[in-house]
Amino acid sequence: MIEISDITKTYGSGETAFQALSGVSFAVKDGEFLAIMGPSGSGKSTLMHILGCLDTPTSGTYRLDHKDVSLLSDEELAEIRKEKVGFVFQAFNLLPRTTVLRNVMLPLVYADVPKDARQRKAERALHAAGLSETHFTHRSNELSGGQIQRVAIARALVNDPTLILADEPTGNLDTKTGEIVLGTFQKLNREEGRTIILITHEYEVAQHAKRIITIRDGRIVSDSSAHEQRLTDAS
Repeated sequence: MIEISDITKTYGSGETAFQALSGVSFAVKDGEFLAIMGPSGSGKSTLMHILGCLDTPTSGTYRLDHKDVSLLSDEELAEIRKEKVGFVFQAFNLLPRTTVLRNVMLPLVYADVPKDARQRKAERALHAAGLSETHFTHRSNELSGGQIQRVAIARALVNDPTLILADEPTGNLDTKTGEIVLGTFQKLNREEGRTIILITHEYEVAQHAKRIITIRDGRIVSDSSAHEQRLTDAS
């Protein structure tokens, strides 16, 4: 699904230039659950922006579903984001006085989905994200943090994207609620075959994925299965 080859990203120029990514290469298969882990300033957020077509690399190649997106225009990148990528952010980014159902339906409005199909698609996405029907008519500011994040997951699913990008999705949640949300991602990957990339600075969060890429100072320092990482830690 994803092929990243020798990606670099430089901000600024001359003496003030800063290289956020330095020759990053990896591939992601359809149906993988990958965590990209690193401390603040490691380059993981820059990499997420490139993966989500929110930014373009300075050099290198990024192919998504066999299309070289590193060469696309801003309009073409917006179309990729609308059709192929679902985002889940730490800050939720829901409309607080709008019902759960309408929050999830909103991307379908922008995608010109017919009105009679929007509710069916939104309800299906909410069920997949593990939210009870009793909450569909609640306003998002009436829900718990974990429930709100599951609404955000449903919103990411509603356009049936090729890729789900979750940026620190448990950052505003307590540990128990975070485990529930991470379990939702695991279920989506296991039962629906969703391709998920989880961005995090926490090792305990990354362990919920099947594969972990660790990035530091703009370079990949390790790439292994979560099981292999646990064995390494134990030895």
